[in-house]
Amino acid sequence: MTSSPQINTLSDADSDAILLRDKLTLLLDSTGEGIYGIDLDGLCTFINRAGAEMLGYRVEQMLGKNMHDLVHHSHENGLHYPEEDCPILKAFRKGESCRVDQEVFWRADGSFFAAEYSSYQIIDAGAVRGAVITFSDISKRRLAEEQLQRAKAELELRVAERTRELSAALRQVRELSAHAHSVREDERTRIAREIHDELGSLLVALKLDVNWMSSRVADREPVARKCASMNRLIELAVDNVGRIITDLRPSILDHQGLIAALEWQVQEFSEATELPCEVEFDIAPEAFVPQGTLATAAFRIFQEMLSNVAQHSQASEVKIAVRLSPSHLQMEVEDNGIGASTAALASPTSYGVMGMRERALHFGGALSIMSAPDAPGCGVQEDINEDVKRGTLVCLSLPLHPGG
Repeated sequence: MTSSPQINTLSDADSDAILLRDKLTLLLDSTGEGIYGIDLDGLCTFINRAGAEMLGYRVEQMLGKNMHDLVHHSHENGLHYPEEDCPILKAFRKGESCRVDQEVFWRADGSFFAAEYSSYQIIDAGAVRGAVITFSDISKRRLAEEQLQRAKAELELRVAERTRELSAALRQVRELSAHAHSVREDERTRIAREIHDELGSLLVALKLDVNWMSSRVADREPVARKCASMNRLIELAVDNVGRIITDLRPSILDHQGLIAALEWQVQEFSEATELPCEVEFDIAPEAFVPQGTLATAAFRIFQEMLSNVAQHSQASEVKIAVRLSPSHLQMEVEDNGIGASTAALASPTSYGVMGMRERALHFGGALSIMSAPDAPGCGVQEDINEDVKRGTLVCLSLPLHPGG
């Protein structure tokens, strides 16, 4: 006597789970950036197709592998990169995030590419369970930056004998740099808009689907708990997407103007660093508020000022002054940290300082940096240095042309 064949059927909950998994897979595979996840041991839990192809592997070849040993094992010069020094692993195990754009990832064929990557921890039930890493190949951007720096270095060698020609060439380089900044801002705005419109709508749809599924499995406690967990992860993803959009292009700059954007940036800086900030905003009633590319340049310079304090100063307090008159915008950021040598500030690899100065010069402004005992003030707040024995003072002055 033969037994009748068994017919396996999927429950509605299983079907919904499969549908949700397929949607998440489609979401991951629809982006051009590489995205992968790791557990606390650094083992790959998932990777999207674009990431695997960028690294020269098939998806199934990477699952369960130690990602540091696989793609992040060596520096660009070939020296071994110890796992304990890896920013990805150090950050998420401390419950932090990181963003790095000065390292390389290694392909399966032994070649490498310049990578920009961000790591965000996965938190479940209040505990860190792993991290999600997004990465992209920035070789072309790195090459363009190196070519620009080489071009500037070559021009500077000709200063003594061809001063007038060099001046004209430097003006062209500044215009090119300003154009590159403008293109980058346009690209940031476009990417932020696409992330908001495409990824944001997908996450909202996922959240609605999970809520729909949760309402139908309320009597099945394990499934209901999983739905709640998924809902929290989606909300975390929405928050991260919002933060990424803001990093790319703060909407407050476009909608409320430069002064509101500067005040918001000070608040973000204070909350992120937990440094005491003495803040002064002095806006003349008849002052012309910068708009357009000038406002963008001023905001990006201000961001870089605060970023340098957060990353390098080791300060315990910061003084910030912003003054807007009918003719000038002046900004000053001073810290009481370890300071920086003149050689370090003048180094050709000090791209942040160089970028701030180039942005200011393009609009006829000036950026000064003083990092020495008893450095004199720069005119924004004359008594700001009275009790400071060391630290760094960065001053920006931009001329204003109403209607320009």
